Parts: sequence; C-alpha cells; structure tokens
Amino acid sequence: MNPKLLADISAAIRDATQRTFTLRNSTSVGGGSINDAFRLEGTDGLRFFLKLNDAQHLPMFVAEAQGLDAIASTNTIRVPRPLAHGSACGQSYLVLEHLELNSRGNAKLLGEQLAALHRCTSPFLPPVRGKARMGVEAEDNKVSTPTLLRQAQDRPSLPLAGGGSGGTSSCFGFAQDNFIGTTPQPNTWTDDWVTFWRERRLGFQLRLAAVNGYGGQLQSMGEKLMDTLPAFFKDYTPQPALLHGDLWSGNHAFLADGTPAIFDPATYYGDRECDLAMTELFGGYPADFYAAYRAAYPLDAGYATRRDLYN
Repeated sequence: MNPKLLADISAAIRDATQRTFTLRNSTSVGGGSINDAFRLEGTDGLRFFLKLNDAQHLPMFVAEAQGLDAIASTNTIRVPRPLAHGSACGQSYLVLEHLELNSRGNAKLLGEQLAALHRCTSPFLPPVRGKARMGVEAEDNKVSTPTLLRQAQDRPSLPLAGGGSGGTSSCFGFAQDNFIGTTPQPNTWTDDWVTFWRERRLGFQLRLAAVNGYGGQLQSMGEKLMDTLPAFFKDYTPQPALLHGDLWSGNHAFLADGTPAIFDPATYYGDRECDLAMTELFGGYPADFYAAYRAAYPLDAGYATRRDLYN
C-alpha cells in the first residue's frame, strides 16, 4: 500500500480518536467484492478496519458512515462504528472500528435486536414542496449512467429532523442518497410507501436497466408491475422503519461472545418487510432468528407475497 496513503489515514485516525496512533502493520482482509479491505494495527495494539476504493467512490463511503451512525444511534444492534473517511493519493477510504467476527452466535438475539431496530420510526420532516429533489425521477431513459450517478451523488442532503410551518409528516427515505453495492439508491423523503417503492426503488432500477440496454419485455413487465403495486398493499399500511437496507446473509456476523453485528448497510426508512425479505436470499438466516423476530414483532399475513415483490 502507498506509504503516503497510509500516513494520511493514520493521521485521520489520530484526529478521530484524539490519541496517538502509529501504524505497525496492515494486513489484507478477504471477503469483499467491491472494496479492498485491510486490518490496521498500531504499535499500541489498537486495531481498525479499513476499506479502500478509487477516489470517485468517496460518496459511497460517506453514505455508509452515515448509515452506520444512524443504526448505532438507536442502541438496538451492534455495528462497527465509523471513525474517518476521506480521499488521498487517488483513493477513497473508510476507517471503521475493528470487530473480531465469527459466523456463529446468538441468532435468537439477532432476531430480537433487528425487531427493535425496526421499531425505530422515521423523524418528522417538513412537507416537500415544489419539484422533487431527485432529478432521477424524470422519465428520461436516455440519460447516461454517469449522469445518474452524478445526480444521485451531488444532491444536497435534508436534515434527519426538522420543523417548519405547514405541519409535519413521518416519511420514507433518508437524509441523503446512498448505494446498494455500487449502484446509486435515491432516498428522497416521501410520505407514501407505494410511491417511494415505485419511484425510488423499482422504477429507478428499471430506468438504470434501460440506460444499460435492457429494454423490451423487462420494461413492459416492469411497467405493468408498477401499475399494479397498490394491490400488494390493499390491507397493509407499512410504517417507516429504520432499515439496514442490504441485509443478505453475508452482512451479519457475531462477536466472540455471540453478540450479533450487522454491517455494510444501505440505510433508509422503509417497510421493515424489505429487510426481512432480503434475509431470505442466498440461503437465509437461522430458524431461531425468524422465530425470535416474529415473536418480538409479528409480521402481516401478506408478507410471503410481498417478500417476493421486494426480492
């Protein structure tokens, strides 16, 4: 690794922790498919987890840090605390608290703690007036992928909470746009879940697909699905819940004492069923997890159908 880059990151760690940090070694850590990852160890034994990518991906790390902070602030479930992020020597970086993680632990507690996280509802925000903040809602399939990325990265953030005249409403979305993998994810505050899901999730993905040459049947079937979305919510009204947002089986683990931890979020306030649905991808979570979650926060009878919609 570039010595100048390591020096800059070490300085950022010192600023963030307000204590002396002298790097003794850095060890490459496998497991990620998007970023390079390293374990940093100081001469005093302190360890940190480092993610690296090209400088252009700094907004991805900024968004990840904000998502981790939001989850940590609920005091419901363990996440690695973000310490510093920035760019140097042509690369972007994110420094996190280092956690020693195992694949086995208390799955029951994981279910209970995720249910507690999902009981954290969205802040109250002033109603949105005028045009939507997100330019990506425009129905222009000719816009380029770099333009979509710029639009999703360069937009100003809204505060997590705020007041103002004209009343307030609890909303779906997040204080800033973020990423699902490296794909931009718009999070404009919206007070109706079906609208949010249609425009910020399914519709946005379809527009990206069209930009990248996937049209025809995908688009016609996608449009038909978007038209019929209200039918999935005829007897179900989701409440805005704080979500991990990318909770597949690879994004949770356990500390040595069995305590659950989740990481690599794509956080926003949405229907809690989205998180549950994603846990069932790629092999799913242990049975104790689902039993504990349902005991703590029972699911609506229509979840099995909406699970497939969300996935």
